[in-house]
Amino acid sequence: MTVLVLGSGGREHALALACHRDPEVAAVHVAPGNPGTASFATNHPLDPCDCDAVVSLARGLEADLVVVGPEAPLVAGVADALRESGIDCFGPSAEAAQLEGSKAFAKEVMAAARVPTAASRSCDDANSVSAALDEFGPPYVVKDDGLAGGKGVVVTHDRAEALAHAKRCFESDHRVVVEEYLDGPEVSLFAICDGTRALPMQPAQDFKRVGNGGVGPNTGGMGAYTPLPWAPDDLVETVSTTIISPTLRAMADRGTPFVGLLYVGLALTSAGPKVVEFNVRFGDPETEPLLSMVESPMAQIMAAAARGDLSGVDGLRFRCGAAVGVVMASEGYPACPAKGRRVVAPVDDEDVLHAGTRIEGDGLVTSGGRVLVVLGHGETLAGARADAYRRIDQLEVSDGFHRTDIARHAAELEAVDEMADGRAPQSENSTNLTDGESS
Repeated sequence: MTVLVLGSGGREHALALACHRDPEVAAVHVAPGNPGTASFATNHPLDPCDCDAVVSLARGLEADLVVVGPEAPLVAGVADALRESGIDCFGPSAEAAQLEGSKAFAKEVMAAARVPTAASRSCDDANSVSAALDEFGPPYVVKDDGLAGGKGVVVTHDRAEALAHAKRCFESDHRVVVEEYLDGPEVSLFAICDGTRALPMQPAQDFKRVGNGGVGPNTGGMGAYTPLPWAPDDLVETVSTTIISPTLRAMADRGTPFVGLLYVGLALTSAGPKVVEFNVRFGDPETEPLLSMVESPMAQIMAAAARGDLSGVDGLRFRCGAAVGVVMASEGYPACPAKGRRVVAPVDDEDVLHAGTRIEGDGLVTSGGRVLVVLGHGETLAGARADAYRRIDQLEVSDGFHRTDIARHAAELEAVDEMADGRAPQSENSTNLTDGESS
């Protein structure tokens, strides 16, 4: 197989590596890629949202499969253009991608499918926002209805802050969705879908706030870990039955079958799992530790999904143990990340994934807010954490920073065997009002 991956971040680095490990894959190409992907794949300078350019490249490479990493090309219709050209694509159509492109659309689908989620109101003006805030009360949850790079959500006790966020969205000609607040630990569950069937992955949890303890601005994600030893044993089965399968049926009934990766952001409430959000692609930074644990041939499985037939795949195999990913970010992230800062990191280490780097002269410099995603593995979360932070000590992002508490609480619970009484670690959702908007 020849595989083309679209995108340039840490998620795409991880996806390209997963395809590279598949024994059926002879060549991996990435567009535009990054210095990390260039160490084992061929990079191509290209705008992933340019449908004609993507189709032309895929044809020229005689690609057997195109894997779309980011959400913007999906909403722009890249998957449609590829399929119309007879090229298999792992990613939903533009219509199906509205599950992420419009939160109001996602709520309509969930209502039709009777999927458990937060009560909400779609608002077009300040008066309707104010009425919705009164209806649901604090903490206030206000979401940009459009794509916002994982930072379109405000969750706050400050009514003025909630109204100000809505105003900014309106100024960008976006509606907003105001929701009731869902308390409880947050979980990310990914499922590979072929339109009717789904292969769920093992759960992960990410960390959105910029600072230790879940303080500071919301980001695209500062780290993640998998598996979740504290999660209910039947979580994947429950979510598959009550959320994923009904959603796929509802999408098929609308004439927009969902083919690709369905990201289910969950809150584990006292009433059971409820959907915080849907995304239509692999989430970042959960993808990096998750894919590092997969032993199944990912390219072959994504190709089967792209062809609409996962019936021959029994399930996904994961290696034993745990994985932790920690983001090394550039100074000023998320508001105004510094670019052009010196980076000291290998480009050919599969546990150091490049998210925002570029070559300048003879070395690496920062080109985005999230610069590297550093992975650690171990038999336990504590061991995986130690491995990740040991690697970080050997790297450098000039004037950069990282959180030092990724997966710490879960590792502590695991170490003292407190899972026996069913206690879950507090996520940033419940301790610091992070809504968990995806990256």
